Amino acid sequence: QVQLVESGGGLVQAGGSLRLSCAASGSIFSINVMGWYRQAPGEQRELVAAISSGGNTNYADSVKGRFTISRDNAKNTVYLQMNSLKPEDTAVYSCNVRQYRDGVHYDYWGQGTQVTVSS
Repeated sequence: QVQLVESGGGLVQAGGSLRLSCAASGSIFSINVMGWYRQAPGEQRELVAAISSGGNTNYADSVKGRFTISRDNAKNTVYLQMNSLKPEDTAVYSCNVRQYRDGVHYDYWGQGTQVTVSS
């Protein structure tokens, strides 16, 4: 099992910045993908950004150039630096770890942290 603890959400004005952190513990495999998803009220959950254990990154088009995902493999922690925040970034942000074993992937989720951007 994998446990994820998120921190860093909050309320910020448009144009401001926030940094989310997610620390993973438990049975962490060396090869995995860590990412952030978000879900706004009435909307489906969407991928914001993901980073592989090798450092490859993937971003939603809506956050490219504003958000940066990074990870510290020694600490099993993933970060999301969010700059130039917009009201439409308001959502619950959840950390995800996807691990692979014998051709099967396993997903683990954090409890979610609220990000609210005021106009």
